[in-house]
Amino acid sequence: MTQSLTAPAALLDAGAPLSVAHGPSAEPTAVLARFEDWARRAPQAPAVVDSTRIWTYQDLDGAAQQVAAALGDRVRPGDLVGVCLDRSTALVATAVALARIGAVYLPLGPRPGERRTQAVTEDLDVACLIGDPGLLPEAHRGGEHLALPLPTDGVNAPAAVVAAFTDSVRGTRRAPEGALYAVLTSGSTGRPKAVAVGEASLSVALDWYRAETGLAPGDRQSLLIGVAFDPHLLELWAALTSGAALVPAPDDTRWDSHVLTGWWRDSALTHAVAATPTVEPLLDRPWPRDLKLRHLVVGGDRMRRRPGPDVTATVHNAYGPAEATVVTTTHTMRSTDPDAGVQAPPPIGTALPGVTLVVTDDDGHPVPHGQDGELRVGGHCLALGYLDPELTARRFTARPQEPELASTDRLYRTGDRVRMKADGSLDFLGRLDDQVKISGVRIELAEVEAAFEQDPRVRTAVVTVQRDSSGHGRLVAHLRLAEGAEPATGDLLDAVRAWLPEQAVPGGVRIVDGFPLDANGKVDRPALAARVPAPATATAGEHADADTDAAATATERLVLSTVRDLLGRPGTGLGDNFTDAGGTSIIAARLLEAVERETGVRLRAPELLRSTDLRAFAALLDQRRTPQPAGA
Repeated sequence: MTQSLTAPAALLDAGAPLSVAHGPSAEPTAVLARFEDWARRAPQAPAVVDSTRIWTYQDLDGAAQQVAAALGDRVRPGDLVGVCLDRSTALVATAVALARIGAVYLPLGPRPGERRTQAVTEDLDVACLIGDPGLLPEAHRGGEHLALPLPTDGVNAPAAVVAAFTDSVRGTRRAPEGALYAVLTSGSTGRPKAVAVGEASLSVALDWYRAETGLAPGDRQSLLIGVAFDPHLLELWAALTSGAALVPAPDDTRWDSHVLTGWWRDSALTHAVAATPTVEPLLDRPWPRDLKLRHLVVGGDRMRRRPGPDVTATVHNAYGPAEATVVTTTHTMRSTDPDAGVQAPPPIGTALPGVTLVVTDDDGHPVPHGQDGELRVGGHCLALGYLDPELTARRFTARPQEPELASTDRLYRTGDRVRMKADGSLDFLGRLDDQVKISGVRIELAEVEAAFEQDPRVRTAVVTVQRDSSGHGRLVAHLRLAEGAEPATGDLLDAVRAWLPEQAVPGGVRIVDGFPLDANGKVDRPALAARVPAPATATAGEHADADTDAAATATERLVLSTVRDLLGRPGTGLGDNFTDAGGTSIIAARLLEAVERETGVRLRAPELLRSTDLRAFAALLDQRRTPQPAGA
């Protein structure tokens, strides 16, 4: 099963054009200098619209200068600085300050995990961490702190901000010369990999964004993407190099799609970037009216359908690994397109300016148009490399000796399986490392997912592998159904047997309302797989809670059954805390939506998270459902 479900049936002509495509020509420009130019030309223009306060370009420029001065000679050009701040004015000022110093911005998120931070600081020569001292990892809470004059009010603002230095031994790997920022990507060894990107590469992506979306003074750009995920840099610098205003997103916008669209409206956003799994639920219902949103860039996961004719924003389906500077290809969709609303995955599009795309075989040679292969990327978009030189040598390779690639210096191996069409656009087919062996047969998880998604009753499918103690595996399909669909799981399995060999038909099906996301906004497959209980465990859990269930109120039974279904844990009880039981932001959003459908009561995510256990959450729900006496 190495051939894609949608692969051509006939053998391709050996003389067919090779799968090589070049985007329009591009030349690197500037990033920091563009911001500074706007600060001089329009000092009173809004740079950050933070809740009820507006920070002008002059204000932001001054704040960044104060931070740079405070860091003094403690942080030098080329130093890696871990930034542990959320989407806020403080984050924006810090990014500008580090760029001005020439230090390398390393975003870790507001609450970096203890072990992850330890791995990073053991491997990399990190000069300091910048963040709220109360939220920093233990090793940095007790070190030397240098207070920084950063905003402590507004959206996602820290209570205080310090640069935290430690006396512990630092790693030896430094960022290569010319790096503007570095971001962490997942590593197969369990330790994160750091990839460094230069100002020139980011400038090409920013020039494309401005030209494609028309972002300009008077516009408002979202700052929504999680700080540990590199697209937030596209949001941040796109606004600051366009004379536009950044609008930091409150945290609950990522939990609830209703809150997200309400924030778009209330903030008068004209441009937004969002993770695909966050946006797709919006496409299943009527598009909100009265939005000023003109352009919406989505990415981070495979898009399953096209926006409908009622979607008033231009939607850009974007693809790009961090090693190729955020965005490499895009496919633009408008409400007037003849295929608007089609229930089929759109392509990931064509090459951005300065980008070269090559689809190769296992030996690195370009394949003909229409044939599957690994995507390799070259051009101005490429990162400087990993901070691990050996890893850089393995993944950033020399170009093949083909005339079509004479102007290309090196290529990055993405590990993604794609197919190039005659117009140079790409269809995304899955990860090369998504192949698994079941009963000795090699199976592509993306193909199994695509088989389920052929069924109009299935909106989205994600397939994981469950292994027993002896290592034997079975496939489990996690399905989000189309609105109103209530098929039996046996019927769904019968339908995919027409597409798949028997070994590739999953042994289990779970109906879910949504999927957990990792810090990068992608479906968290390990977390999803962890929710599939072993049969014996599930049975024990059901018996253990039988007495509790019998005595539960109707509301408690509603909450309990919904949580058990969403978590895939039948043993969950009323005394369990939602987060401790495995609840995530996406599951919280689905739970609140399900409760609202059944009861008409709309609760917010913080109310769920503040509840000591599920019984307390059910009690709060009952309280909201009970009419208050007159005068109460």
